[in-house]
Parts: sequence; structure tokens; C-alpha cells
Amino acid sequence: MFMNRLSTALLLALASAAPAFAAASSDNVARATWDPKILAPTAQTVWQHGQVFTVTWDTSNPPASVTNPNGEITLSKSGQDSSVLASNFALKDGSVEVTVPSDAEPGSDYHITLFGDSGNVSEDFTIQ
Repeated sequence: MFMNRLSTALLLALASAAPAFAAASSDNVARATWDPKILAPTAQTVWQHGQVFTVTWDTSNPPASVTNPNGEITLSKSGQDSSVLASNFALKDGSVEVTVPSDAEPGSDYHITLFGDSGNVSEDFTIQ
């Protein structure tokens, strides 16, 4: 019985000390998730195979510190796997140029996803 009480007291002491230790840790910096709105492409956008287009997003209200400051753009067609069009760019730049894959099937059900802190999906657009 004494050992049970001692174990319980020890566990309670460790649990109450954990928040103080975590607060002192330099890795425990408060960060905000940033989900910038994609401005282009839009539903009226038409991309052509092999051409270079600029994907843009709203940078007007970034948090002071983001979880992942680097981005990635993927292209997806409904019901198919996505492909990476650009990666390792700064989210705060607000745009990145991408080349439309020459093997993309024509369709009006494409969208891009901007990854970084979170995934933000564009409106569906067309590739011809």
C-alpha cells in the first residue's frame, strides 16, 4: 500500500512539473496555421499543355510565425492522383510559376492545392 501511494505521489509530481518544463523549452514556440486563399487559377481559367502559368494566393494577412513557411503546389483531376507542380518556395512570396504537364488529359475538373501550413484548394478549372 505504501508503494502504491509513493508511486501515485511520484506520478503526480512529474505531471505537475511537465507544463513548467514545456513552457521553458525553446521548441514550444506558439505558431499559427496560415491558410491563404488561392486567387488564381479560378473557375474561368484555361491552361494549355506545356505552357507556364502563375499560381497566386493572398498574402495580405500572414501570421507572425507559421508552422511551415515553405510551400508545395499539386495539380489534381477529379478521381485521379495528384502531381507536384512546384515545391520548396516561400509561402510569403504569394505566387509561383508552374508548367502544365504535357500529358494532362483535357478536362474542366482540375484544381490545384497549395500546401504549407495547411492545404488550400482552388476552384475547378480547365486544361486543354
